[in-house]
Amino acid sequence: MNLSEFSVKNWQFMLVLFLGVAALGINSLLNMPRSEDPEFTAPSFAVAVIYPGTDALDMEKLVVDPGEARFNALENMGHVITNVDDGLAVFRLDYDYGVDPDEKYQEVIREVNALKAELPTDIYRISIKKFSPTDVNIVQVALLSEVASSKELGAYADKLKKEFEKIKSLKNAENWGYPASTVRISLNIERMAQNGVAVNRLIGALQAENLNIPGGSIQAGTRKFNVKTAGDYQSLDEIRNTIVSTNGQKIIYLRDVADVGFNYEDESHITRLNGHRAVLVTAGQKIGENIAKVGEQLNPIIDRFAKTLPPHISLVKNFDQTVSVNKRLDHFLQDFALAILLVSLTLLPLGFRAAVVVMISIPLSLAIGLAGLDFLGFSINQLSIVGLIVALGILVDDSIVVVENIERYLREGYSKREAAIKATSQITLAVIGCTTTLILAFLPLLFLPEASGDFIRSLPMAVVTTILASLLVSLTIVPFLSSRILREEHNPEGNIFMRALKRIISGSYSRLLHWGLRHPVVTLLFAGVLFTGALYMFKIVGFALFPSSEKPQFLINIETPDGTSLSETDRVARYVEGALKREPDVKYITTNVGRGQPRIYYNIIQRNESPNYAQFYVQLVDIEPADKRVLIDKLRERFKYYPNAKIEVKDFEQGPDQDAPVAVRVFGENLDTLKVMAARVETAFKQTPGLIYVNNPLANQKTDLRVRINKEKAGLLGISVADVNRTIRLAIAGLNVGTFKEPNGDDYTINVTLPKGKTADQRVLSDLYVNTLTGSAVPLRQIADLEFESNMNQIRHYDKDRYVMITGFVKTGYLVDNVFNDVLSKLGRMKFPNGFSYKAAGELESREKSFGGLTTIILVTIFGFIAVLVLEFGTFKSTLIVLSVIPLGVIGAVLALYFTGNPFSFVAVIGLIALIGIEVKNSILLVDFTNHLREEGMSLIDAIQEAGEIRFVPIVLTSLTAIGGLIPLAIEGNPLYSPLAWVLIGGLISSTLLSRVVTPVLYKLLPPRVEIKAVPTREPELA
Repeated sequence: MNLSEFSVKNWQFMLVLFLGVAALGINSLLNMPRSEDPEFTAPSFAVAVIYPGTDALDMEKLVVDPGEARFNALENMGHVITNVDDGLAVFRLDYDYGVDPDEKYQEVIREVNALKAELPTDIYRISIKKFSPTDVNIVQVALLSEVASSKELGAYADKLKKEFEKIKSLKNAENWGYPASTVRISLNIERMAQNGVAVNRLIGALQAENLNIPGGSIQAGTRKFNVKTAGDYQSLDEIRNTIVSTNGQKIIYLRDVADVGFNYEDESHITRLNGHRAVLVTAGQKIGENIAKVGEQLNPIIDRFAKTLPPHISLVKNFDQTVSVNKRLDHFLQDFALAILLVSLTLLPLGFRAAVVVMISIPLSLAIGLAGLDFLGFSINQLSIVGLIVALGILVDDSIVVVENIERYLREGYSKREAAIKATSQITLAVIGCTTTLILAFLPLLFLPEASGDFIRSLPMAVVTTILASLLVSLTIVPFLSSRILREEHNPEGNIFMRALKRIISGSYSRLLHWGLRHPVVTLLFAGVLFTGALYMFKIVGFALFPSSEKPQFLINIETPDGTSLSETDRVARYVEGALKREPDVKYITTNVGRGQPRIYYNIIQRNESPNYAQFYVQLVDIEPADKRVLIDKLRERFKYYPNAKIEVKDFEQGPDQDAPVAVRVFGENLDTLKVMAARVETAFKQTPGLIYVNNPLANQKTDLRVRINKEKAGLLGISVADVNRTIRLAIAGLNVGTFKEPNGDDYTINVTLPKGKTADQRVLSDLYVNTLTGSAVPLRQIADLEFESNMNQIRHYDKDRYVMITGFVKTGYLVDNVFNDVLSKLGRMKFPNGFSYKAAGELESREKSFGGLTTIILVTIFGFIAVLVLEFGTFKSTLIVLSVIPLGVIGAVLALYFTGNPFSFVAVIGLIALIGIEVKNSILLVDFTNHLREEGMSLIDAIQEAGEIRFVPIVLTSLTAIGGLIPLAIEGNPLYSPLAWVLIGGLISSTLLSRVVTPVLYKLLPPRVEIKAVPTREPELA
């Protein structure tokens, strides 16, 4: 008893079984994790070493060299990329993709702890950060006020942050944009000198007084008591009354030589929303959470909190990924509805009852496929939904073929039950072979390496699980439903739609097929010419790995020269704000001066504090991607010539993060020569048409103010170099000596400094006095000279080699491939000194990572294709005939990309691979049926013509249903997945039209060997 016979005879069991699995699918739909983008974690870490007062060359020698020697020796280490600046070294550790990130994080912690013994003892701090694409904020709330104090705004921001922290599905909550409150101790150097109080002694007294040492416990009789000692400061008066010196007769309190009060840290980050002073509060969700349910918990808290704010503070929720995801899901539901409508229309030639059978298979297959996705640990995101929509057009293929064959048997006079069993049994092997080849086509996508593979994997997995579900449904539920729903009385010619389709076939296709069979060489030459032209058009279409995001948002970066003050950078930011406010499509402008925008996109990492940097997060009303591109180009032209600042307008990009689409690393050890070669490469970039925003980090040298201490004079006065450096630090940034905790629980850093305004200017050093060991004050200018000097502003290492990265972005209307090749051709003609070289990075490197390592899986796929086809047909000739359809789909695919203006991209490659599977699937049905007819004794030409005409209907229907399911994705214009849809649509059109002639012609030229079987007698109808 075969599967179809079992399902027809035991339909109650099969019905319960499939309804149970479908219920699991519905449960998965309601409870699966939901997010906008796929969740994946890369084994990448950053180790930052802070060593104040050390220039880049000393940092390289003292910190970087021993660190790189240790990190490079670790197992599975891919690359160690190091940025070296004055007083700061940041190691980026990129392990081989695929290793366990948590295990490697522990390994990094162990290595850093071991490294500390090899580093200088006075390293200020070492921190370790784990990179994760899921550390993206799902909500950003702004508290706006022009009159509230920083402390008041900060207090409300802290309160909202604490409310967010109570939600267990959130992983982090942060606030941004206001200076933290501190307890500032402003020293009076003159009073300290008069009272003989040295700076070291004062700082030591503060640290000693603010030390909490548990006293332990004592036992008294049967009771045990904890002994509490005097420790942490409890009030500002306690700080003021700290004894800083005594000579046995007179006690000197801190209040005698310093002023103590609440203040703010130096302003290093300015935040505004739509030009208004603001504080931001952000939060991100944990991995595996359902963003819709997180939003249901989050939004009521925000609404309640907004009602508690005073009138002079307003709350604006300017970013909510929950809304974006829900809107995207609603849009996809509309696409689903439209796709199902179009699919149902293409089923009309089968008849109403047959169409109902096929339509029932759609939700059943989707539900089972969704349950499979959930079981395998995937989430509902934009790519898994695209995979389901792609599968929607394919999953009905098996059901259409089965139902159409059952209908054919019914027209020949078989009963419903007999037709369902015999027709399904006849094509079971062909259907299984078709599905197997389709899954094999998606196999390379399931095993794509690196972050690109993880990013895209939910799409092919959604297709595979759904197609497997459709195979089971077509061989079990469809025969059972057909035996119950279909009519036995049939017009031998079918319904009106089927008769119209057959007239088209006999009127055009049959004559074309006959002509092709009479002129086989001309037919194949014509197809060969079309295929050759398509291959040539790939150069015209071009390649771009990942497209820009379709979201109505973009970034603007401002970079002023090194050493520019925060206030000057803010002045440039105000100009950009003014220009953006005049654009009617702009909804929100989030300004961050001195720091990058808090993370709201999976491949954009927030930039650290820098006074010469500002970033704008610009959100638009709902506009089309093409209109957004026009606005970006308009703003680029407007900001192009702004003096003394680089203003760059950049769109969000899909795929893994990269420095820029066009990037080249130049390697060399000599820093002076490296700077010269970097300048030459920069010139080559600027001379290349289509490139904008060319950046060479070594183009400008940094100017610093050097304090040169006369050690002889300082020594004679009893002043050490450390004392001078400490006093300078006190005057400019201050020294943190501890923490003050208020009774209400708020913590404040205790900062010891010299009197100054909001920011430290050049007068701080000119009026500075240094204490001697006896406490007397000596002017700094008496023992030191101040002079300007220029230094190498940064040193970069890539796997221990010094390098510099020159980057550039591509203008609208230019293809990355063409521009990059132009750059590389210029560099190929350039002579590099001995020991100097260059390597392409950017998109070329990302492409290599995305498609590298696929050789093995592609070989497995190719030979898997051949093995399945040989197993099914038993001959190499049949296999060759089936595979000959592949070039015919490429013709339509490349033409579709050309006419829609899309480049060949990562997702287009996915579409092409899926297309191969669908083409081969249709070709198997034609060749398999031709072989069956020949086995029944029909002549070669008659069998080819008969199979071509009979199989034309189900093949055309399956192609039309696939096209109908894909049309909503194609017309949406989404730059990520619309090219995939167009590739499939164009390829299906060309392969359906051409292969219906080319495949029969090739079959005639290479007829496989077939054994003629005796025609079976008609079996009696089953009871």
